[in-house]
Amino acid sequence: MEGHNNVNFMRLLSDESTHSSLSSDSCEYYQTEIFDQLPSIQAIRLQQSTQGVLGAPEAYQGGPESTERIGNGHLSKDKASTQPLRNLVMCIQGKRDARDRRKMQISNIGFWESWKRSQSINRKRVWVQMRGALSGLLPWQHTLHAIEGRFGVGVKAYFVFLRYLVYLNLLHCALTLGFILGPTIFYGRSNSSEPLRFGGNDSFLDFFLGSGYLDRSPVFFGFYTRGSLNLPCLNTPLLYLAGIITILLLSLIMVVRRTIVGYKHTWLLVKRYSMNVSFKIFCGWDFTIQDPASATLKHSFIRNDLKLFLEEQSFSLRAAQRTLGQRVRLYLLRFTFNLLVLSLLGGAFYLIYFATTTSQSESEHHWLVSLFLQYLPPITITFVNLFLPHAFRKISSFEDYSSTMQVNATLVRSIFLKLTSLGIYLFFVFSTTQQHQCMENKFGREMYKLSIFNFLATFCSVFLVNYPRKLVQEKYPSSLVARLSGKQHFLIPFNVLDLVYSQTVSWVGVYYCPLLPLIGTVTLMATFYIKKFTLLRCCAAEQRMFRASSSSVLFHFMLLLGLLMAAATLAYNFYLQEVTADINMSSCGPFGNGETVFNVTGVCVASLPRPAQTAVHYLSSEAFAFPLLLAEVIILTSYVSRGRANQKAIERLKDMLVMSSSDKRFLVKQHATMLRRQRNTHRVHSPAIQEDPPNTYTE
Repeated sequence: MEGHNNVNFMRLLSDESTHSSLSSDSCEYYQTEIFDQLPSIQAIRLQQSTQGVLGAPEAYQGGPESTERIGNGHLSKDKASTQPLRNLVMCIQGKRDARDRRKMQISNIGFWESWKRSQSINRKRVWVQMRGALSGLLPWQHTLHAIEGRFGVGVKAYFVFLRYLVYLNLLHCALTLGFILGPTIFYGRSNSSEPLRFGGNDSFLDFFLGSGYLDRSPVFFGFYTRGSLNLPCLNTPLLYLAGIITILLLSLIMVVRRTIVGYKHTWLLVKRYSMNVSFKIFCGWDFTIQDPASATLKHSFIRNDLKLFLEEQSFSLRAAQRTLGQRVRLYLLRFTFNLLVLSLLGGAFYLIYFATTTSQSESEHHWLVSLFLQYLPPITITFVNLFLPHAFRKISSFEDYSSTMQVNATLVRSIFLKLTSLGIYLFFVFSTTQQHQCMENKFGREMYKLSIFNFLATFCSVFLVNYPRKLVQEKYPSSLVARLSGKQHFLIPFNVLDLVYSQTVSWVGVYYCPLLPLIGTVTLMATFYIKKFTLLRCCAAEQRMFRASSSSVLFHFMLLLGLLMAAATLAYNFYLQEVTADINMSSCGPFGNGETVFNVTGVCVASLPRPAQTAVHYLSSEAFAFPLLLAEVIILTSYVSRGRANQKAIERLKDMLVMSSSDKRFLVKQHATMLRRQRNTHRVHSPAIQEDPPNTYTE
């Protein structure tokens, strides 16, 4: 046992152990003996070979204790030794001991090493302070904190998502200014361009219809014509195209990144890695709460979350106990409801078609009737997207799904409704604007009207419906209207879907209306304050928590689908330019006089040197597809391999946690046994000492 005596152990002495009659040497021997009997060491011995057994105890003994204490008490040169004491996961006494050991280490190491370590700690401290100061400068930070304290993390996630869309649109505005609007203003427009002035037949309605003065302004495609910047590879058409493509590519990168990050967290929170009930009870409290009423509400959140967990467990048990006849009846019921959903979708699409064809009529009407007809397709799309998701929500409650599945089914149907209705409207607009003299401006006006009316619908629903309803409930709480209307709740999924729909419209129309991101930024900022007023003044907090872990991935995936729809619309427009170039020579905007995207890029490529032309032709040929696919396969294989390796690492860490808990139970049991034996030994020796007669000497 001489090899074991060289090992240094740190003992945590309790009040009972300080009265033990065992010496320190016997305790160290006892600890070493118990170490060989730990369940984790027994499992390692069963899994490893004979050679691995010799290294396993040594590896285990160099565990968490050795990262803080090695040899004669010196700190190891790892990351933990340079971390601030507040970041170390230990008690106050442990932090004090760590501070004393660091002071002792400074006297033992050199001046240069001590200076580097102190500078590293100071840099980390300054960086933490800077991040705290910058986070305080973020817009609406205090508002988000107050919303989180009163309504929970789910409602806060909606406003954080809205702020993210504001940042995204601000980035689009900067790109539009740098690539499109800035060069056009600096280098001017063509001599044949119409001067920009308000007058003549212009009216105030042009700002709602996108016609007249607004049609000639920088808002739409037709304003940006060739100016003095007319080089082969640096001109207005190429800068316009580069700006739009940069906007879409950066949006794709940012949305894909957020989708992947959300999916990673969702993948970690599936049933295999789900949090148990003890974590929900002991670690579910939100320490950002400041209001006593919010604290009471958080109690109900935790209680309802546990109820939801138990409901899902009981639903899984009930679903597993269904008979064959019950399953057949349930599938028939779901099939019937799905037919009803398809019928509602078909009726909604027909209404959009009817509204689009009616609005394209050229007959003369009163200006108010004409304004209504111009906005008839946006009105139809908005009302369809407003009422049908609530109908889908009611239908899903009769299909005998779990609570989470009901939310996801409603979201999927609403996503299909919003994207398909917008796609059908785009198809009808394309089919009716091909004969127009400036098709891009006509299409841009339709996207402009969709954006404006979407914001007007949000404004009117709050101040003409929700707020009067709240006033009626406050002044006449016992009236029939107040009882039938009930409490208003902030429905997070539907509100997020409205944001995604508005951003999709912005992406689809950015090529035809370059200032649409600026309009979207203004409307989103106004939407933030409108929704804040609705939440704080009109809505009551939900008694059931919204699980945004899986639904957030669905929201970002829908955002990605909207971006792909915008890219497909742009590609179709380029195809129409190529097809109708010989028919319609008098186009508008940067690609005027019969020019197309392919003509302008062809002229630029022809002006390049010969090696550059060869490289460009190779990159655009079918021969480049094979190495591109090969590179994609390699990248995907590496990511899949990393994912599998991370999954195995998670499984090993879970096994280590299980074995650690087993070791703790084993050590507690052995310690209790040792104390019991010590008490029994003490009880046996005490009566024996009392019964011994005193030593007497007789003469």
